[in-house]
Amino acid sequence: MSTRVYVGLGSNVDRETRLRQAVDALRARFGALGLSPVYNSAAVGFDGFDFLNLVAGFDTELEVEQVAAVFREIENQLGRDRSLPKFSSRSIDLDILTYGDTVLDLPGIRIPRPEILENAFVLKPLQDLAPDTLHPERGETYAVLWQRMAPTAPRLDLFPVEF
Repeated sequence: MSTRVYVGLGSNVDRETRLRQAVDALRARFGALGLSPVYNSAAVGFDGFDFLNLVAGFDTELEVEQVAAVFREIENQLGRDRSLPKFSSRSIDLDILTYGDTVLDLPGIRIPRPEILENAFVLKPLQDLAPDTLHPERGETYAVLWQRMAPTAPRLDLFPVEF
């Protein structure tokens, strides 16, 4: 049985190139992707270059741990340095935001990802791609959650990237 997965992608090192490479790698592994617009946003938790962020959606028959392993492999191939602090510049970051309606808390994998409700650069592109999809824990659509966050959200600028 196939499960819909939404993944957050972010980069602030060679941003456009790394996002294109990550999207290409996801397509090669998972097939057709839905893609949100790309947003430019300030670094959170540290002083650094702005990030480019987007959300991709795809269907897979892989288990969640297998999807996470594929993401780690792609990150490694694209130069992700795991020795750096959690809040630091990165060539690419791939985070499973949701895996169907699954609610899960395992070492290194928490689904739905808490950042959905915390960061505009995650929720805005997710609601662009899947506005009527329900958050697995909140039971509200991403469009409704974004309407609630938008008035106080930091500025996000659309950034044209061709995929």
